[in-house]
Amino acid sequence: MQASPERGALAARGAELVWGARTYVMGIVNVTPDSFSGDGLDETRAAAAHAFVQWGAGADLLDLGGESTRPGHVPVDAATEIARVVPVIEEVRAHLPHAPISVDTYKPAVARAAHGAGADIVNSVWGASDPLLDAVAELGMPLVIMHNQHDTHYAGDVVDAVLAYLDDAATRAVLRGLPPDRILLDPGIGFGKTGDHNIAVLGALERLCGLGFPTLLGASRKSTIGKLTGREPRDRVFGSVAVTALAIAAGIDVVRVHDVGAAKDAVAVSDAIVRGWRPLEWPG
Repeated sequence: MQASPERGALAARGAELVWGARTYVMGIVNVTPDSFSGDGLDETRAAAAHAFVQWGAGADLLDLGGESTRPGHVPVDAATEIARVVPVIEEVRAHLPHAPISVDTYKPAVARAAHGAGADIVNSVWGASDPLLDAVAELGMPLVIMHNQHDTHYAGDVVDAVLAYLDDAATRAVLRGLPPDRILLDPGIGFGKTGDHNIAVLGALERLCGLGFPTLLGASRKSTIGKLTGREPRDRVFGSVAVTALAIAAGIDVVRVHDVGAAKDAVAVSDAIVRGWRPLEWPG
């Protein structure tokens, strides 16, 4: 698949993510003490150091989050979340002035504080509430909208439900004034879904891409991969890479990952096959 100028691009900090040109890697930085994957860091310097590692490994964007979303997590208030993420964003921004930074939050107050500290993008695991849409529209921030729900019950087909939810949210975002090429849709693997639901959604990613908006997939180290492979979160790298390759074949634009180096290798090979990408030093 060649780049399509009609799909637009997301510009941040001098970087331009041209949709369809290649697949972009979002490196996860969990600023929490209770991350499901065991990589949470609630001390500013340690979390910032991990962000530097992710960037050095080749991440195109950094995603910083101050509230765990693991099963059974205890929600935190906006003040706690701000106290966790804002110092890390400031530290990362001071040392990486050109790195696009995403804040993983669904709270408008956190989005505003993160923007003031230097964040560029909001990544919401709870869709697009009207207050959040108002905040990102006012701040001019791109928005990742993820499907989520509180239980795993669906009246009909799970894929149909996920797509309807995301299409509605994206439409409301456009009506608030967000340009379509700055609205990213995430099907929410591991959120409000059983293992079979997750597999069904992963098998229908072409339909997600068919909605016409940029897309993001966050399946890295998820429990469905663990159930399929029998491996603990830190040992799910190969399973995560398999999902990345299949997602790129389906047309996904951004993959959100813990293991940036492994993902970059998967992206290089998959993009060469699917998108016609070649490295600068490619012979001929």
